Amino acid sequence: MASGRSGPLADLAVIEMAGLGPAPFAAMFLSEMGASVLCVERVDQPRLPPLPAEFDLARHGRAILRVDLKRPGSVDFLLSLMGRADVLIEGFRPGIMERLGLGPDEVFAVNPALVYARMTGFGQDGPLSSRAGHDLTYLAWSGVLSTIGEKGRKPVPPLNLVADYGGGAMFLIAGILAALVERQRSGKGQVVDAAMVDGASMLAAPTAAWLAAGLWTEDRGSNLIDGSAPFYDTYQTADGGFVAVACLEPKFFAEFARLLPLDTRLAERQYDRETWQEMRAAIAARLRERSRDAWERTFAGSDACVAPVLTLAEAAAHPANVARRSHLRVGRLQRPSPAPRLSRSSLQVSAPLQADEFEASAILARFDIDRAKLERLVAEGSIVE
Repeated sequence: MASGRSGPLADLAVIEMAGLGPAPFAAMFLSEMGASVLCVERVDQPRLPPLPAEFDLARHGRAILRVDLKRPGSVDFLLSLMGRADVLIEGFRPGIMERLGLGPDEVFAVNPALVYARMTGFGQDGPLSSRAGHDLTYLAWSGVLSTIGEKGRKPVPPLNLVADYGGGAMFLIAGILAALVERQRSGKGQVVDAAMVDGASMLAAPTAAWLAAGLWTEDRGSNLIDGSAPFYDTYQTADGGFVAVACLEPKFFAEFARLLPLDTRLAERQYDRETWQEMRAAIAARLRERSRDAWERTFAGSDACVAPVLTLAEAAAHPANVARRSHLRVGRLQRPSPAPRLSRSSLQVSAPLQADEFEASAILARFDIDRAKLERLVAEGSIVE
């Protein structure tokens, strides 16, 4: 497929079967690394949530074909596209692609070098593989959810960042890139079976090691980095804001105690749990005396590991993030910049397609689709403009 794009993944051709959550996020990531992404949407594709195009990241940075997958001609057409692609991303329940005639056997028959990337909650096999779920479901099954929350209270949903995007999209991307590297040696593609339960579980591997070593307890809110320690927690300030205190190491805690200041008797007994209740009360009382921004100024330039708890909008406008160009604006959309950064390769900023880019002719030019065949499929209704 022709590209004309730049970036470390320029000339990589990706077919994305439109879905929700981690699979389109992974496709956006690859697009911002320079890959050409063609998203195949069903004619009845739901848009959840129904976002205006300028805010719909699941449709940014890719060409889009709306296809009626119930028509036999459309399946043959998609197989011909997959025959020229490097990567296929799909996030359906196990068995759906096979029922469409687009399973690994059919696709590898036309393109044995394709990386066939599959994103599910529970994986392609196992007793839960056909079950529906969302981020919270997979966190519950992985055991990770049981670790998040305050002592004596219920587990807390950590948005949908841990299973959907951390355990899902990021592990799917890692699998795709690993398979592409292996393909350089073997010349063969393979299936990437990424499951959100597996990825979320892997993210918690260090915690599992601490548990096995006797350094972690299953009692939520009782461990060093889950809010139990008074020097690893959040505190409210005089203006109703919050600061995050994360001075785990003694040298950082000493800096924190000096600048707060904290009574020497408590400062010298950081890891003595007998002092933690009194220490927490002393820290909380002191931090309530001044505003969040005042405390930011107090700890500026120090290694006390104290930070203001910024809102998303505040983070985009904070001078430290502005200096780093960590956020950018695309039309009315304020969003994080593509990451990670590379020393030589420039990254693409995915953006909404312009109206003419939705036209079949624009997709034809971008992805080397046979014009006559495409026009026939449009005429018969297999592809909808």
